Amino acid sequence: METADREAVGARLREARQSAGITLRATAEALGVSVGTWSAVENGRTRITTDRVAAAASLFGADVEILVTSGPAPTPANTTWRDFPPLDLPAPLAGALSAFVELGYHGATIRDIAQRAELSVPGLYHHWPTKQHLLVALMDRTMDELITRAEAARAEGDGPVERFELLVEFLALFHTHRRELGFIGASEMRSIDEPDRSRIAALRVGLQRMVDAEVREAVRRGLFTTPLPHEASRAVVTMCTALPSWWSPTGPTPPATVAAQYVEFALDLVRSTR
Repeated sequence: METADREAVGARLREARQSAGITLRATAEALGVSVGTWSAVENGRTRITTDRVAAAASLFGADVEILVTSGPAPTPANTTWRDFPPLDLPAPLAGALSAFVELGYHGATIRDIAQRAELSVPGLYHHWPTKQHLLVALMDRTMDELITRAEAARAEGDGPVERFELLVEFLALFHTHRRELGFIGASEMRSIDEPDRSRIAALRVGLQRMVDAEVREAVRRGLFTTPLPHEASRAVVTMCTALPSWWSPTGPTPPATVAAQYVEFALDLVRSTR
């Protein structure tokens, strides 16, 4: 399969998975591959066998013929990393997200979640055996979207300064448009049991290192002059991830304006020379 075809099939597989409300990790486990391998498949970076496409189609409830049809991938609802269509979650996850944001993980009960999902408690338990499973699924959904959008934003940049600016813009947009996911991502890591806590923490570190790398390179080239690149990079990311704690869609500042402001704040933090 040619690279262009792999990319088209990967894009269709990602769209089908997201439409089915299945996380990257759950998909990888169901298909017997690593998360990294399935991420590479969706991004067109590795080959996928016909049998595995068929297994994925069955898992997602998709038509295998549509997935493998040659030609450009269909345009998804979110055409770029800057576009944020309404969050589409299965009812149990939507109910859990609402309950965790309002009541906190430990304060929310399965009955609270079931009521918000418009399900019976037995109906919820049929698919989600514990509250912990719901929290981990939401965290995986959050990290899946964060990493996919971060890679897309970074790929558009020409040089470390532009890549840094795009990463900051993406982080600010995500934490306003997806403020509920961002809120539990920041507030409920302590509630995740092992081994999922360490696994998700490693993904978060990987995202931080994307920003770290651009700051280090910009400092090396004399484009940023901060004497503390490591600390400055972490301050920038923390600044963005704190947005859900205060930003409101009913407030006066829209996400795009916040993102532009935060890019300027971030450039000040790293002491940009431009």
